[in-house]
Amino acid sequence: MIDTIISDFELPSTGDQPFRLSDCRSGMIVIYFYPKDSTPGCTTEAQQFRDLYPGFVKAGCEVLGVSRDSIRSHQNFKTKQNLPFELLSDVDERLCTQFSVIKMKTMYGKQVRGIERSTFVIDGKRTLRREWRGVKAEGHAQEVLDFIRTL
Repeated sequence: MIDTIISDFELPSTGDQPFRLSDCRSGMIVIYFYPKDSTPGCTTEAQQFRDLYPGFVKAGCEVLGVSRDSIRSHQNFKTKQNLPFELLSDVDERLCTQFSVIKMKTMYGKQVRGIERSTFVIDGKRTLRREWRGVKAEGHAQEVLDFIRTL
């Protein structure tokens, strides 16, 4: 997928209006997919993106979190964690499918469909510059910021 153009998409957002990729005309975008609001790993990841957010902004980059949770769940999570970036709700898995992040996972000994923790960097021309799949939450936001700073 690297160096491919990302198709436009629109999803409900914790902001006042839906997020549309084509509305982003300049700068980089980090889209990180996570399994579920308010779970330990997802909370750690969100907190680390939150804490490093000023560095992303300074590098001309926006951060967006995506999961299959509802906007209401996202808004509660965003408020509780004081997240300065928007969370996008992909309840029908359109964006998850576009980025191929839905995988079979084992939870408590059972096979379930879920989001594989993954992150994508898209430039101002909607070109995919980097992807990480199956990442561990701890330290991942710093790795993404370090990559952004090389561009």
